[in-house]
Amino acid sequence: MSRVDSDNARLRRLRRLGHRKGLTILTTKKPDPKVVNGGYMLSADETFKVILGDRPVPYSASLDQIEAYLDPDDEE
Repeated sequence: MSRVDSDNARLRRLRRLGHRKGLTILTTKKPDPKVVNGGYMLSADETFKVILGDRPVPYSASLDQIEAYLDPDDEE
């Protein structure tokens, strides 16, 4: 299995987890040279407020950061 496949599977799993918590993982459409290790933002479904990944530049959160925020071990 390639790294791309495992990242895609991980992203799908985190999106499902976020959906259950009322959160959406957003990805950038175009590669941004300012974003080194990331490419994701986390936003609240009700308010559309960005919770993670908007600082220092948009889409700066990594999957590791999103996973840590969602804390999959803390599922209800």
